[in-house]
Parts: sequence; C-alpha cells; structure tokens
Amino acid sequence: MADDQSTKSSIMEPKPTHPLHQIAETPTHKLLLKQWLKEEELILNRISFKETQIDSVRKELTQLYIFFFLFHSISLVLLFNASSRASLCHRSWIPSVCSLLCSLGMIWAVRYKSDVECHLERLLEREKEDENLLAKCVEELKKKGIEFDLLKEVDALRRAKSLRVEAKIVKKWSARDFVTMFFFTVSCLVLGLTRVILCS
Repeated sequence: MADDQSTKSSIMEPKPTHPLHQIAETPTHKLLLKQWLKEEELILNRISFKETQIDSVRKELTQLYIFFFLFHSISLVLLFNASSRASLCHRSWIPSVCSLLCSLGMIWAVRYKSDVECHLERLLEREKEDENLLAKCVEELKKKGIEFDLLKEVDALRRAKSLRVEAKIVKKWSARDFVTMFFFTVSCLVLGLTRVILCS
C-alpha cells in the first residue's frame, strides 16, 4: 500500500521543464536568445564576406606577381632585339628609368595589397573570436534556461569583448618585407641587365 502511494506521488510530481521551454515562457530570456541568434547570423555573414574579400585580394596579388615578371621578361627581350640592330648605349638611361619607375609602381601596389590582406585577416580573426564567444553564451543559455543569470552573463560577455586584447607578437621581419626586398632585388638586376644588353 505504501509502495502504491509512493509511486502515485512520484507520478504526480511535476517533471522539471526543459530549459528551452523555460526560455519560451520567460520574455526576457526569449528576447535575449532571439537577439543573440540574430547577431550570430550577422557575424557569420560578415565572416563569409571577409573571406571573399581576402580571396579577391590574393587573386589580385597573384596577378601583380605575374604582371611584374611578364613586364620585365618582355621588356628585356625587346631591348635585346633592338640592341642587336644598333648600339643604344648612349640612350640606355631611357629604358632604365622606365623600368625603374614601373618596378617601383608595381612594388608599391604589391605592398599595398599585402597590407590590405593583413588588415582583412585581422578583422576576420576578430569576427571569429566574437562568433565563438557568442556561440558559448547561446549554448549556456540553452543549457541553463531560467537559471541563466542575465545580468551576470551579459556583463561577462561585454567585459570579454571590451577587455579582449590582441596578442601582438613583435616581429623584426614579416613575409611582406621579404617579398618587397625580393622584388626590389629583381628590379635592380633588371636595371643591370638592361645596361649590359644595350652596351655590350
């Protein structure tokens, strides 16, 4: 008899509601979840857009590299053909100046595009950090339901965003510096070759 009563009382006891049901019944938690999910979607869109921008900049950089080598290869071939017909040593400064100006212009363009790529990568990294942080908060809210302390958790999220400091590693040399030096060295070699071709 006592067993029957205990089973009845256990059946009659209300089961704890699921955290998502609790959120649905609490306007503040429901609104917060909606806002966070919307913000999460916006961040994912921004991440996708930044990745597209980075791909575009990388394609432009590749085109600049190809154009740099094509320009110098074609100009050297044309100079070699012209010098075989007549001695152009006294006018060698004209192609040299043109080559130098074009080289400097292309080196500046490569450096500029590299800086743009680096800046976009930093922004993408920041967006990914925001997305991870927000995903953790959404997960916690879904898991805890009404036990989720709005003031405490939202304040923690704001603090994490405001106190986030980028870990900057001070580097004496970066890959972009080596690329610039390489292109500058190639430009100097082309200048020397121009002189040799026209005056040999």
